[in-house]
Amino acid sequence: MKKLENKLEQNKVRPTAMRLLVLKALQNQKAAVSLQDLEMTFEKADRVTLYRTLKTFQDKGLVHSIEDGTGATKYALCQDGCECAPEDMHVHFFCNSCNDTFCLPKLKIPSVSLPQGFIPVETNLLVKGICANCS
Repeated sequence: MKKLENKLEQNKVRPTAMRLLVLKALQNQKAAVSLQDLEMTFEKADRVTLYRTLKTFQDKGLVHSIEDGTGATKYALCQDGCECAPEDMHVHFFCNSCNDTFCLPKLKIPSVSLPQGFIPVETNLLVKGICANCS
């Protein structure tokens, strides 16, 4: 747990019991998770507390959110050194079979040259298909 506490403190997040549990749960995931997924992991946790924890993690650069077209925002841990800037963004993969969403951090989203006056805030590239587990 000390390692988890250090990770939170490095990102200027106060390590509460719930935050430590959520961080541990996120580290154990192979795919991105939704708020509903986390709710099922923590039977007695309050939905609002889980949501606030995820938003705090996102604001502090611990997790990034993914819109995969399912209508539920999914969350995945950021890699060390990620600042969630457009140049740090990577491709995500949504499996049409198991409905899991995976981060593909080795596949960076290419830089897009925007017209003058346009300022990028968020970049998203989602590939849909069948994952390695389902194929």
